[in-house]
Formats: sequence, structure tokens, C-alpha cells
Amino acid sequence: MAQVVEVAQTLTAAIERVVYGKREVVRHTLVALFAGGHVLVEDVPGVGKTMLARALARSVGGTARRIQFTPDLMPADVTGVTLYEPHTGAFRFRPGPVFCNILLADEINRASPKTQSALLECMEEETVTVDGEVHHVPHPFLVIATQNPSELEGVYPLPESQLDRFMLRLHLGYPAREHERTLLRRDPVADPLAELEPVVDLATIIACQQQVAEVHADDRIDDYLLDLIEATRRDERIRLGASPRAALALSTAARALALMSGRDFVRPDDIQELAPSALAHRLLLHSAARGTSGSAESIVRDLVARLPVP
Repeated sequence: MAQVVEVAQTLTAAIERVVYGKREVVRHTLVALFAGGHVLVEDVPGVGKTMLARALARSVGGTARRIQFTPDLMPADVTGVTLYEPHTGAFRFRPGPVFCNILLADEINRASPKTQSALLECMEEETVTVDGEVHHVPHPFLVIATQNPSELEGVYPLPESQLDRFMLRLHLGYPAREHERTLLRRDPVADPLAELEPVVDLATIIACQQQVAEVHADDRIDDYLLDLIEATRRDERIRLGASPRAALALSTAARALALMSGRDFVRPDDIQELAPSALAHRLLLHSAARGTSGSAESIVRDLVARLPVP
């Protein structure tokens, strides 16, 4: 438990050398890392989505790859392709960039739905199937995807099946004035990531992930979580409620957050803190609710506020 707290503090300090004033977003990104989940960072261009992902990739030992998603990107450009080698007379699989420990899927919603779906299998099962042959991606495997809001031009909304593979959806937002002032005073020529070195190795990350499963959740905590999931399915503002995968994701993320907080048990406030990030992107709202009730995040917060705390 002490190891996880120390690792989280070390990674937070490294990332905050280049990402200013976003402690909660960094904290939740590390929750997904320790919980073995994936992160979707959605916000307007220019607020530091890619910088956050690259800073984490540079701070963790192992292999990191970046895919810049574009409309002409093909599924084989993500997963890899089987090529015929004339000099041997055999077919050989050439792995794509998805075969790494940390994958930055930059502007994922600029690619076509067909290319987006190339990530479904590896995000869920850590495998890639090409020409009927199954290939395993390295472990641990974390996808940090960035996307622009769907209201912007030139983007394809992620389908529900793809969104459901992300443990958490985070929003950076605009920086506070003092942090933006720090950005202005930074050397415009120097690469802010150049001085970042790995501060944690893969073996340590795997050890932290294994400890998450040992965190205790009381039956009352499970009932509290299930009551929240059930509330999303019954609320008249929501057309499609949270799935069983959403319940599992929130439970695992809450365990990781508890461990990062120095506890070996889950408290209701762990679930309350993570619920908007873990559930909102999985919900489909009625059109009337989108116009009058605000965002899915605000609806989840409203449901949390109404729910009796054990």
C-alpha cells in the first residue's frame, strides 16, 4: 500500500513539471493506470490533452507509441499487417504501433469508425487478431486517447461500444490565470518534455496493479455502487443507463483510488469522486434532457447527491 502511494506521488510530481494546475485530472489518469483501464481525454484543442498523455508515457518505463488519427488512417495502420516475403516464401506479421505499453491515440475521433474499431479487441482483451492469428500486446497496456468535442468539424463521434472500453473520461478545461502565465514564461523553443525521464519501471506498475485487487469493498459499498448503476437505468432523463462493464470499471477504479489514498478499503467518497468520469460517457440521454438538464456528468452528480450514503 505504501508503495502505491509513493509511486503515485512520484508520477504526479513528474507529470506536473509540464502539466500545470490539473492535479485531479492527473490523479484520475493514474487511477486508470493502476486499475488497468484506459483513459479518454476530451476537450477543445490546445488545452494540453496530448501533453498530459506524453508526460505519462515519458514518466513510465517501457515502450510508448503515438498514433495521429486522421480520416485516411486504416485499421492495418493501427494493428499491423501480414506481409509476404518473397525470399522466404512465407508470410510474416509486421506489428503495428498498438504493440506497446502506453499508446497515445491522438484525436481518435478524426478517424473513420472502421479504424476506431481496430482498438476494440486490444483494449478489452490485450490481443490483436490479424488474418485469423491472435497476437498478444505487451503487458501492462494502457490507451490514452484524446478527442475534440463532437460539435467541432471533421470528427466522427465514437460509438457506444468504443466509449464503453474507456474506464474514465476526463476533461482538462482551461488553465487558471497563474498557470497560463507560467506557460507564457516558458521557453517557446525548448521541448518541455525533453527533461522528463522514466521515474517508475514496468515491474513496479504491475505490482501496483496486483495490489488493487486486494483492496476490500464491503457489501454495503457494493450495494451503494449498484444502487447508483440502477439509478442511471431508471432515470427518465437517460435513454440508456450504465452497463455491467461500467459497474466493474467504477468498482475497480474506486479500489485503485483507495489504494492511492493509503487505504486498503473503499469508502463511499471514492465512488462519489469517480462516478462522473466513469459513468457519464457510457450514458445516452434523451434529446429533451440534453437541452434542459445539462451534461451527462451533471446528471450523474445529481444522482450521487440524491443517493443515501451507507
